[in-house]
Amino acid sequence: MSLAVVHSRALTGMEAPPVEVEVHLSNGLPSFAIVGLPEAEVKESKERVRAALLTSQFDFPAKRITVNLAPADLPKESGRFDLPIAIGILAASGQIPAKTLKDYEFAGELALNGDLRAVRGALAMTWRATESGRSFVLPTACAAEAALVGDATIYPAQSLLQVCAHLAGKQALPRQEIVAADSRPQYPDFAEVKGQTQAKRAMEVAAAGGHSILLSGPPGTGKSMLAQRLPGILPSMTEAEALESAALQSLTLHGFSSDKWRVRPFRSPHHTASAIALVGGSATPKPGEISLAHHGVLFLDELPEFDRKVLEVLREPLETGRIAISRAAHQTEFPARFQLVAAMNPCPCGYHSHPSGKCRCTPDQIARYRGKLSGPLLDRIDIQIEVPALAEHELAGKAEGESSAAIRQRVEQAADRQLQRQGKRNNTLGPGEIDQWCQPDAAGHALLQQAMQKLNLSARAYHRILKLARTVADLDGSTGITSAHIAEAIQYRRLQLS
Repeated sequence: MSLAVVHSRALTGMEAPPVEVEVHLSNGLPSFAIVGLPEAEVKESKERVRAALLTSQFDFPAKRITVNLAPADLPKESGRFDLPIAIGILAASGQIPAKTLKDYEFAGELALNGDLRAVRGALAMTWRATESGRSFVLPTACAAEAALVGDATIYPAQSLLQVCAHLAGKQALPRQEIVAADSRPQYPDFAEVKGQTQAKRAMEVAAAGGHSILLSGPPGTGKSMLAQRLPGILPSMTEAEALESAALQSLTLHGFSSDKWRVRPFRSPHHTASAIALVGGSATPKPGEISLAHHGVLFLDELPEFDRKVLEVLREPLETGRIAISRAAHQTEFPARFQLVAAMNPCPCGYHSHPSGKCRCTPDQIARYRGKLSGPLLDRIDIQIEVPALAEHELAGKAEGESSAAIRQRVEQAADRQLQRQGKRNNTLGPGEIDQWCQPDAAGHALLQQAMQKLNLSARAYHRILKLARTVADLDGSTGITSAHIAEAIQYRRLQLS
């Protein structure tokens, strides 16, 4: 047989479109051509495949070899096509049987000695490949993450020889078993944070409803400690959330480790990060920090130190939970339903309104510093709260706050109420759903109207206060929203940054 067709997968964002690797051998001067919009890594596979076949004691056909990666208009990148190309050449030259190829998909980079190396996006490819009903043959190094897709059939292989022995029926590859950790991940404990009762309560509300939060206060008041402990009180990830988050992690160069299964991601980029680092991009779009924080926490410390243009790219994903990346040859959309936790100082030196009176910043300096945060961006942050300096007796005393486990129990109960009532978290409610589920009683409505007039709140702030009040009521186990719930929600929007 001079023609063989091998199934594989490409990667375009979160999608893994099917690719047919067609290998044709014909008479003529020996040559090796790859067509179908291959990028540099794919073109270089010719030399890797040639060396791997020879060192594995196979014959490399002295013929005209044409490899077509179909569809032709889909860009192909990375070394994942090495294995399917090698299998196609062996099948087309009759060195392995071709009749079983239709039952498998292949991906893997070949070493010159025929060993298989890990490829990026194994879990994302497998997640989409389950719809085809075919088994997936992958390098052993990335088979464990791919097996997290529960209904997928994964066969790990360490070398090209093992794959060929399996296809020839001589020595079957073992099926990869799920090795995900079942234990609850360990996070820093809220009990270690001294004082800051109001800030802890705000973090509990944020966790219960999935709300974004801004912490403002002098250096050393515990803002970073609070942020790092938020993942420990978030509700457990569902199977769908865990798969989606893991698939995004697998698209990175580091890949996804199975011991991170069901662990809420916590991303903390430095304030020198660019807009592309935050939202994703490059010539072939890859996920940025906001997508890698999907179903987890994105912590932006020293918020005003970020470039203003970088911060403005957060507006759309904070509203929609998705980010669309457009390049000349690629248009990709990534999910970005992250929980934003931001921290900032009240002024450039950090000691504005501090009891020590150490601040020497002029009003103009403070205005310029705070002016780096635009009104529209601040309006999209649900909770904005001050984290004051601790008194000496609080700092010297023992930490006696509630543990993360106790707080998380209340958060889980509140999250369950939301899912049972409306099928989603409170922070994702739309305008119509707010009218249906977040209406306060008469006293609460009057209080909210009064706050709108006195605080000059926007329509967006009005809706966010209602969603916050709904979360506070859920934490109290209340079916209705009272004036007390509205009052607590309003105080989370009273931080003065202008």
